Amino acid sequence: MNLEFGRIADSLPYILEGIPITLKIVAAAALLGFSLGIILALFKITRIKLLNWIADVYTSIFRGTPLVLQLMLIYYGSPQIFGIQIEAVTAAFLSFGLNSAAYISEVIRAGILAIDKGQNEAAMALGVPYARSMWDIILPQAMKNILPALVNEFITLTKESAIVTVIGITDIMRRSYIVGGETYKFFEPILFAGLIYYIMVMVLTLLGKAIERRMRRSD
Repeated sequence: MNLEFGRIADSLPYILEGIPITLKIVAAAALLGFSLGIILALFKITRIKLLNWIADVYTSIFRGTPLVLQLMLIYYGSPQIFGIQIEAVTAAFLSFGLNSAAYISEVIRAGILAIDKGQNEAAMALGVPYARSMWDIILPQAMKNILPALVNEFITLTKESAIVTVIGITDIMRRSYIVGGETYKFFEPILFAGLIYYIMVMVLTLLGKAIERRMRRSD
């Protein structure tokens, strides 16, 4: 094997500078996806048919089309649709967040439906409003059950963030491509980028397990 990591040694700090950009996009997208996912999940379990329909159509669109297509539509389509060019980072976290919300909504919906209906009925019998019982009683229990699935979704989001290279954001992957073009050695910088993603995923995995253990002890 003709590997020459020494030729890219001086460029490793440049690749590492892409980590904050990647984390910024992932964090913003995760927050948007989780918040919107809760709303969509509540739409899906309500008795109001219109809200059911809106949530189902939203989910079918974002789960039925490629994420890279959604990213390119938001970024390249914004000047034609809205008359302004959305910044690349904004387009990235919007597309990732909107896409993630579709998947997270299904996870949260399943978690809510797994809770014994008797708890909600007991809350209603005690005069607790539906919204309060859902927020204080049902959702906290559902979150404990779906935590592994949520962590898995955030891990997927972290790995898929590499797609932002198609719109020119200088994240980890983009910087590794640039280094490869400058040194004519592509395998080494891309392998280094893969190691960075692997470490970030492992950190998320360990963090998720730590939170899960803590939530179990609080039962």
